[in-house]
Amino acid sequence: MATTACFPPFSSTAAISASHSATPSSKRFLPRPYRPPRPRPRLRAGSLKEWREFEDAVESKDLSRALRFLQSVEPAYYPEAPASAGTQVTLPVPPGRDWEVLDACIDADDMRLVGRAYQFLSDRGVLANFGKCKNIVLEGPREVTPTILKEMTGLEAAKLAPKKWGLSGNSPYVLATFFGGVSFLLTQGVDVRPNLAAILGLATADALFLGGTCAAQISCFWPPYKRRILVHEAGHLLTAYLMGCPIRGVILDPFVALRMGIQGQAGTQFWDEKMEKELGEGHLSSTAFDRYCMILFAGIAAEALVYGEAEGGENDENLFRSLCILLNPPLSVAQMANRARWSVMQSYNLLKWHKKAHRAAVKALEGGHSLSVVIRRIEEAISSDR
Repeated sequence: MATTACFPPFSSTAAISASHSATPSSKRFLPRPYRPPRPRPRLRAGSLKEWREFEDAVESKDLSRALRFLQSVEPAYYPEAPASAGTQVTLPVPPGRDWEVLDACIDADDMRLVGRAYQFLSDRGVLANFGKCKNIVLEGPREVTPTILKEMTGLEAAKLAPKKWGLSGNSPYVLATFFGGVSFLLTQGVDVRPNLAAILGLATADALFLGGTCAAQISCFWPPYKRRILVHEAGHLLTAYLMGCPIRGVILDPFVALRMGIQGQAGTQFWDEKMEKELGEGHLSSTAFDRYCMILFAGIAAEALVYGEAEGGENDENLFRSLCILLNPPLSVAQMANRARWSVMQSYNLLKWHKKAHRAAVKALEGGHSLSVVIRRIEEAISSDR
């Protein structure tokens, strides 16, 4: 909301003539120069109700309206900002309220609008660490062999490869339990074969037509599996935030991810303005490609940092391969493998340096908090770790 400066009418000539026409008794006192009263901003009558407008905009995920409202008010930490007597301003932003605009990003179709929301908060000093590693590429060799990777991270390359078909280190025990249970039911005279065939048929249909969404939804009820997903997505979110890429949202529900066109059981949506611009111009700089790859492999790196190995990330690898093929010239298989190892190593070290912030993000996601709360926890963790 634009403010208009409307100064009250004032005549210096009238003030001077008044002083000259003073009575003789008043001449004993020196005339004081006229000082107009200090103008104070007037709050509009409906300003208290206007915060309901902001809350409604955030609740309805109307980012444009929420951001427009914040741009019309003064931040709370500028209480002495000069204003004229006729200036109409709304109430100052209470501490913490401006963060909530990030919760309206999830349904925004225009990613540039999401970027403006993050830039707005950065300009106000709210997102102090947003983009702090934007221009940082950790020093080290570009040719990252499995031996170098192990020396730098202490992990073997095989530990960083996503497991196929949902297999993991616990798979043998799960399969043994499954077949043991089936054998027990058969010995008790319970014929589970018709039901088993139906279950296998539904699982196959889910894998073919829904990308395993139903199976993923069921798996999310298993706490260790659910926490691993949170660790993975928090790695994407934190790395994107530190690299200065606005985050649209973190999707943890497989059905919501399917509705939004996200491959996999969960996903973190981020936007790189420079990369989008360069791809539109038909080229891609090494800086933009490095940043994108680091964010893309940050989920695998986060799992390796917390669990010592990665299980998820197959869709991240697929996105990486699809981009490598589009390059001119496209990367060879050996070059893609080297780039993947380099990206995982960079993300691993970056998350290791910000381990406290990563744990804070995981805890916030685990508590079911919104995006604004998650990012606020990241900022608090980084600030307290200095």
